[in-house]
Amino acid sequence: MFNHLTPAGIRPPFAKYSHGVEIPEGMRLVLCSGQLGIDADDVIPADTGAQARLCFANIEAILNEAGLGLSDIVRINAYVTGRDHLKPYMAVRDELFSEPAPASTLMIVSGFAREEFTVEIEAIAAGPARTE
Repeated sequence: MFNHLTPAGIRPPFAKYSHGVEIPEGMRLVLCSGQLGIDADDVIPADTGAQARLCFANIEAILNEAGLGLSDIVRINAYVTGRDHLKPYMAVRDELFSEPAPASTLMIVSGFAREEFTVEIEAIAAGPARTE
């Protein structure tokens, strides 16, 4: 459905992501705000991997509301608060997404609204146009 772009003339991706993803004409986009690792009861796990799982679960709930799922994600932007949080985040991302993986950016930032948060994830998904 999507055309994953990995040109031969540039270095292959460092990890499980695509350099680009082309979305076919006529598809709709769903843009998810950055999600933090917090559950509906305001519980924030201490570990980055558990926070990443909650972020992706929240994104999945948003996408489900639009009739889409994690497999419809074409781009991920993720932010962690230190290098020690890179591997736990990437382990969760790699477990949830198969090849070809979405386009992805991962950045280290100085912090979030509350210091307990170690990761924030935003996503863009594409799916078929609604027929109503």
